[in-house]
Amino acid sequence: MTPEERHRIISEDYADLIIEYNGNMAVFDQFPDSTVQIIDIQLAFVHAPVSVITQDIVYRMGYGVLPTCFGVISQSSLEASGVFQLRNIPVFNLRGQGILIGVIDTGVDYTNPIFQYEDGTTRIVSIWDQTIAGGEPPQGMEYGTEFVREQINEALRSEDPLSVVPSTDEIGHGTMIAGIAGGREVAEAGFAGVAPDAEFAVVKLKQAKKYLKDFFYIPENAICYQETDIFLGLTYLYDLAIRLNRPMVICIALGSSQGAHDGLGTLSTYVSNISNTPQIGIIVAAGNEGNKRRHYSGRINPAIGYDTVELNVGENETGFSMELWGSPSDIYSIDILSPSGEYIPRIVAGRDEHRVISFIFEATVIYVDYQMVEIQSGEQLILVRFDNPSQGIWRFNVYERGGLNLGFNIWLPMEGFISENTYFIRSDPYTTILTLGNAESCMTVTAYNDADDSLYLDSSRGYTRINRIKPEIAAPGVDVPGPTLDGGFASFTGTSVSAAHTTGIAALIFEWGIVRGNLPLMSTVELKNLIIRGARRDVNLVYPNRDWGYGILDVFNAFDALRGGIGL
Repeated sequence: MTPEERHRIISEDYADLIIEYNGNMAVFDQFPDSTVQIIDIQLAFVHAPVSVITQDIVYRMGYGVLPTCFGVISQSSLEASGVFQLRNIPVFNLRGQGILIGVIDTGVDYTNPIFQYEDGTTRIVSIWDQTIAGGEPPQGMEYGTEFVREQINEALRSEDPLSVVPSTDEIGHGTMIAGIAGGREVAEAGFAGVAPDAEFAVVKLKQAKKYLKDFFYIPENAICYQETDIFLGLTYLYDLAIRLNRPMVICIALGSSQGAHDGLGTLSTYVSNISNTPQIGIIVAAGNEGNKRRHYSGRINPAIGYDTVELNVGENETGFSMELWGSPSDIYSIDILSPSGEYIPRIVAGRDEHRVISFIFEATVIYVDYQMVEIQSGEQLILVRFDNPSQGIWRFNVYERGGLNLGFNIWLPMEGFISENTYFIRSDPYTTILTLGNAESCMTVTAYNDADDSLYLDSSRGYTRINRIKPEIAAPGVDVPGPTLDGGFASFTGTSVSAAHTTGIAALIFEWGIVRGNLPLMSTVELKNLIIRGARRDVNLVYPNRDWGYGILDVFNAFDALRGGIGL
């Protein structure tokens, strides 16, 4: 690529599109003055002038061309998961030796001693900082800067480390994730990472471009990342593991409420494919949407021919999007009643449609897109985007044609992308697993409080929209100690925390299976089976279930179940 072509990847003047070209290079002729990144024989990322993003882009090109927007999921536990019990058996003193922990997040504070060995050298193999232009990008990538172990060690020896390696974590979420998964023990602070002998590979994501946040009405100050950068971050970690011939467990504590929640989107499919690769484990946080009232599920009342959805819009809400996904055998349509009583008649479904709706007594503008067969899921999508919505109760009557009446789901944006005061009056806490957590082959983790074995109240609940069992496991996620950006420690809560904890557990299991040769070709699939087999279960509950999956993570039980075959 020329320097100009590379610049388009990060330029706010160019939009990023996901194009399924399926080997037909002529598809790109419609994008003059653009940079094309070929991902494989089917998929490409096109960086085209931002002028292509018009209000009717979904109607013209389909919902799937726009990258999904992701946010960070959340801002005592070792004993609860059986780690100390396992380490009391000398042959099972597992500490993550030989394993890489991959983190795709907000970066890492590499100067924190918990990411260093006793001699002060780094435990970080490499950092790909997508936000730093002008440096040397990783092999196969066209933007950002890669910093390798030698450069990080040079920085740690310097009086001014950031003058040598200027990569930082301004937010702290990535540092927390990495620390809980594998930080070095600090006894006086009561902190110990789960896999303290593992090493790290880190991707610091760049923020989503303005055009994308504007299109979906995501607040300007929201921490927001886009699907294309996460996709390439995952590619980087996968290629690094192959190049170094090292087993790797990857933690993804990012999520989105966009999409069909069926695990079939571009990034979800890619996550599943890599999860099936030997010596790669992928752990995904379920999300913290279970108690936030941002999901609605419904069926049409046959007596009246529709179902009424009531949506409360809070004060000072400047805009947001809402997605209705219908079952494939039926066709759905909506009408709209504003808080002031202004009625928009039913928008009849029959083909793809783009409508711009203005109101007489309110300043609100609503953009409605019908996608009769959304390309990734094969199902119907009604995308509704509110510009300057009036405060109060909005009502939508949802109609169905087809007769099977299998139901529909509506999702609002995740935490951080919409105010707490915008929610459904009759919400459903289930089917709230965030997008990547619905991917089939990854391990999806929810959070519980190990102090009293209670489920974390805000944990996203399963199953997926197509009834795949998610989450698989519950791990400690309430008041878990983790590192902060000031070099100290604090208590963290949420499914990001439980995913980080499980990532460390997975590193221990990979050490036993791959490094010690017991299951050298272990992938996420075998990892899940071992963890599920050892899960602790309440005799009063039926498993799997939509809250707990298969039960509570217990790594000692996982190995104890194999007692006859491992010489205990």
